[in-house]
Amino acid sequence: MTDILSIMRTSAVIPVLVIDDAATARPLAEALVAGGLKVLEVTMRTPAALDAIAEMKTVEGAIVGAGTVVNTDQFEQVMKVGAEFIVSPGLTDRLGGAIIQAGVPYLPGIASAGDIMRGLDLGLTAFKFFPAETSGGIKALKALAAPFYQCRFCPTGGITEASAPDWLAFGPVECVGGSWVTGGTMAEVETKARAAAALRG
Repeated sequence: MTDILSIMRTSAVIPVLVIDDAATARPLAEALVAGGLKVLEVTMRTPAALDAIAEMKTVEGAIVGAGTVVNTDQFEQVMKVGAEFIVSPGLTDRLGGAIIQAGVPYLPGIASAGDIMRGLDLGLTAFKFFPAETSGGIKALKALAAPFYQCRFCPTGGITEASAPDWLAFGPVECVGGSWVTGGTMAEVETKARAAAALRG
């Protein structure tokens, strides 16, 4: 994978993973990939995140990225363990510039027209609409997307199995981020992943 759009188009749903114990990372990745969700976002919200990325990278077929990256120090850390793409909750010139200069696929968070314009200035056209539901939901994204016809989106934040199809039906949405696929046993995770992978008809 060399660009963020190709990664976004790999799966209808990108699981947003909060890993507390790195020992669970590989089995979880195996279950998600077996269910058809190959793109995995490990959030940098726990001390186990870096080890979890390294563990998930050993699973054949998995495309493992780092989420909740908020500064250049974290960016450097996740690159050392092999993160294949970067997701951030917002967009700053400093972080965005560093990631772009490194040539790493990047999905920055946006919630306003100003955020998108800052991204466009950096040469970006793919964005995470975050937090999706509390930022106005589908109506807000439709209003935002209208003047930015060249942009593509991955709404994340408050999206459920029930609401995901509505988001995916909107043309500029390439995929959604969600955490609903991660609960339960590994067999249950695989079943949820299979259902999520089928959402893109």
